[in-house]
Amino acid sequence: MIREDLDQRLTAIGPADILVGIPSYNNARTIGRVVHAVEAGLAKYFHEGRAVLVNSDGGSSDGTPETVEKSTADLQSILVAHRVNPVHKIVTPYHGIPGKGSAFRLIFEIAKTLGVKACAVVDADLRSITPDWIELLLRPVLREGFEYVAPYYQRHKYDGTITNSIVYPLTRALYGRRIRQPIGGEFGFSGELAGYFLEQDVWGTDVARYGIDIWMTTTAIARGSRICQAYLGAKIHDPKDPAADLSAMLAQVVGSTFALMDQYAEKWKAVQNSESVPIFGFEYDVGLEPVQVNADRMIKAFVLGQEELMSLWAEVLAPETLSELKAMKTGGTEPFFTDGLWTRVVYDFALASHRRMMNHEHLLKSFTPLYLGRVASFILETRSLSHSEVEGRIEGLCQCFERDKRYLMDHWDQPTH
Repeated sequence: MIREDLDQRLTAIGPADILVGIPSYNNARTIGRVVHAVEAGLAKYFHEGRAVLVNSDGGSSDGTPETVEKSTADLQSILVAHRVNPVHKIVTPYHGIPGKGSAFRLIFEIAKTLGVKACAVVDADLRSITPDWIELLLRPVLREGFEYVAPYYQRHKYDGTITNSIVYPLTRALYGRRIRQPIGGEFGFSGELAGYFLEQDVWGTDVARYGIDIWMTTTAIARGSRICQAYLGAKIHDPKDPAADLSAMLAQVVGSTFALMDQYAEKWKAVQNSESVPIFGFEYDVGLEPVQVNADRMIKAFVLGQEELMSLWAEVLAPETLSELKAMKTGGTEPFFTDGLWTRVVYDFALASHRRMMNHEHLLKSFTPLYLGRVASFILETRSLSHSEVEGRIEGLCQCFERDKRYLMDHWDQPTH
């Protein structure tokens, strides 16, 4: 996949110790600051190593690659000593299926070619990245023997609702590791693990379009890699109302998570409980930008789903779950979607995906109103709660997923409910 001209540039650079990748697509407004933070982090914390910054771009039309080329950190303002080795910068388009996964594939290939010891990847639209993030993502790999570093952020209680209500509880219950942000976007990993990722036969699949974050996390767990988390403070990007432009993103993330359940069924079936994952970095409270949500609009979408999709849900959900949905009252200001009901809904949709009960796209789109109903109920329940109190509620949901995992296992190999 590496082009001849890029291969010549890599040959000229020679072996390297560290690689930081920034996948991008039309991120000219924010990527300059991200590049500054990466260069400053490498210079401040890893000034004696040979480091490479790779911008793997998906064909931006807004000048993103040119912004990367021109961006240079003012190292004199942060350094005690001058950097021994310069940071080599590679700005190159990726080829193949459009998507973040294809961008990562090129980053993995460059890491393998250069023989790097440690890699990190960061999103191009970050507004809260600091040089310390680079140290926190790379140091556990270079100096502590970890192979995979997942991010640990503080986020607004209504930012990351797909993670909070589905991906974190489900992956924790399945694979037994309490990785709080399994699809966070910023990761550290060893050069060896990058090579392992590269060897997997997924690059012609939907992983190459989307789902790369959950795929990397799940693959690292299933492989038995030594995993930790890095506390990065606030993640500030451009959050969206969970009810806006949602269906496609939800289908991508949940569809990828369900597909991985098939691939690693024998792994998660053997897991009974969850265990904590160590966190590097000093945990501190940060100011968080507000996230605007519209619970009324979510409830209307859920009620419309009750009216139009109940016959389809009847094919997916267990009879007792369906009965609870039919009897659900959504008026007023009280929460209406219990943890237990939501857990069974997610597990029933995972089972339906596993059994190929219907067109996969239709299945996942029909899941959207249920998700919106759950998020709306959660908003009603937590409006007056603090960040730590909301985390306690998410912990309760995770424990419910773990308790009810037996339901999933008992039905996994059965053709019907």
